[in-house]
Amino acid sequence: MNLQSAIQMAATTEAPEPWYLALLGFAEHFRTSSPPKIRLCVHCLQAVFQFKPPPRVEARTHLQLGSVLYRHTKNSELAQTHLEEAWFISQEIPQFEDVKFEAASILSEFYCQQNLVDSAKPVLRNAIQISQQTPYWHCRLLFQLAQLHALEKDLVSACDLLGVGAEYARVMGSEYTRALFLLSKGMLLLMERKLSEVHPLLSLCGTIVENWQGNPIQKESLRVFFLVLQVTHYLDAGQVKSVKPCLKQLQQCIQTISTLHDDEILPTNPAALFHWLPKEHMCVLVYLVTVMHSMQAGYLEKAQKYTDKALMQLEKLKMLDSNPILSSFQVILLEHIIMCRLVTGHKATALQEISQVCQLCQQSPRLFTNHAAQLHTLLGLYCISVNCMDNAEAQFTAALQLTTHQELWTFIVTNLASVYIREGNRHQELYSLLERINPDHNFPVSSHCLRAAAFYIRGLLSFFQGRYNEAKRFLRETLKMSNAEDLNRLTACSLVLLGHIFFVLGNHRESNNMVVPAMQLASKIPDMSVQLWSSALLKDLNRACGNTMDAHEAAQMHQNFSQQLLQDHIAACSLPEHNLISWTDGLPPVQFQPQNGPTTSLASLL
Repeated sequence: MNLQSAIQMAATTEAPEPWYLALLGFAEHFRTSSPPKIRLCVHCLQAVFQFKPPPRVEARTHLQLGSVLYRHTKNSELAQTHLEEAWFISQEIPQFEDVKFEAASILSEFYCQQNLVDSAKPVLRNAIQISQQTPYWHCRLLFQLAQLHALEKDLVSACDLLGVGAEYARVMGSEYTRALFLLSKGMLLLMERKLSEVHPLLSLCGTIVENWQGNPIQKESLRVFFLVLQVTHYLDAGQVKSVKPCLKQLQQCIQTISTLHDDEILPTNPAALFHWLPKEHMCVLVYLVTVMHSMQAGYLEKAQKYTDKALMQLEKLKMLDSNPILSSFQVILLEHIIMCRLVTGHKATALQEISQVCQLCQQSPRLFTNHAAQLHTLLGLYCISVNCMDNAEAQFTAALQLTTHQELWTFIVTNLASVYIREGNRHQELYSLLERINPDHNFPVSSHCLRAAAFYIRGLLSFFQGRYNEAKRFLRETLKMSNAEDLNRLTACSLVLLGHIFFVLGNHRESNNMVVPAMQLASKIPDMSVQLWSSALLKDLNRACGNTMDAHEAAQMHQNFSQQLLQDHIAACSLPEHNLISWTDGLPPVQFQPQNGPTTSLASLL
């Protein structure tokens, strides 16, 4: 409880003693000093107990002391004592809901921070049971317990609680809060991949959101929540083209929100006193899903532009706000831009950004737990880009052990299969992997993009084995799927590989028909490796066809791409962060030893 609000409440409701108001005033003064004088604030609050105050003042003071000690000091033991006292005493006092339920809420939050989750649950359950006549607190405590279950990955219990909240909000006449509960449940069902339950739920949410007439900011924030779920659902399914109308609506919606003023009249229904996210956070979230879309579609310059905007906004927000969701946004943005850098031939920058993710994860155990598999995956992709295949295999293996997320698992297995194909001597392991990501039979996920990639991997293997007709079948399947959803990188990779196959078969005209559009698309993305590959093929094609000038031009292009990649390769391998490729267990290292120079083969680049 804010000390200022406590002073106002005490002054208006309880005819307090002057000494009490004086001590509260001093405590608030010390708390809000610059810098805050927390020790003196605590002394003032502790002095209240010297006057043997009545139970209401005693409970409120315990809550204030517990909150100040929890938020501003490391004295967790004393914070726990005061918060437990506040919760215990306030339960015996009638008409004391705000102190009672705030004590339960903060005490549960404290327990969770101390990894005492089993102590937090009964407090929240008890508070939920006795708060049914206090709509605001009943809804807030339901959200809090649902979040606790979600953090423990008990999504079934979390969904049940959100369902209870939605029905309670309906009975209390708050369609707005009902929509918040239902959208939160939809988010968890998406995480669980319960798509048969997600679709009717999102349809219901869409109807509620469109029909609800209320505070414009609240209405638009519900629309943002709803559209973010729809967009991420499409992106999880790898449907980059199908998502465009929803994404456009989302971007228009956030523009509308940014023009609305926050000083709207507060809802009269206490069950509706909630915000999903501050609008500044929503702006970053919309940038984030736009980056995710651009990355999947292969619009990498657009992804870079929106990442820069989002990171700039995040830096400003983090100066004023310590909400952990901002660090999560930052890590997800960096994960996507790192993949972009590896494609565009900026490996050294990607490696430094991987190191930045490591540092963010060092600061938050929960962040590391949630992103360790992605970190090892990114390092595996970096290892492929610098031709460290043994390290790539070790990184992908570490990532597989850390994830239960089916889409990420499939992505890792697909990339690990490409490592085994390049090594050329891992047939048993390779076939074992390919059986698990067979695009023709029982593919493990519904992602259109990942299934198209699995066809490409099959085509790549058939190409290396000289089974060209089989390779063409797989690659044409990839092309069909990638064209259907504008998956530009997969289209470019499939075209250049088909061009290579036709060149090997002596069909120069068909080869040229594949390689030229591959080069154009790779330049548009831009994908440096496909540009390198395409220019080499164009050089050989034009020589074979006697086109000396075109062959010379293609040779010059190939030389330029080779030099750029070579310089970047040397720069990346010379960075001290390059040693991260050896990290496969536990927390990432904080310090890096400098490299003497690149230790990896450049043959694959040249």
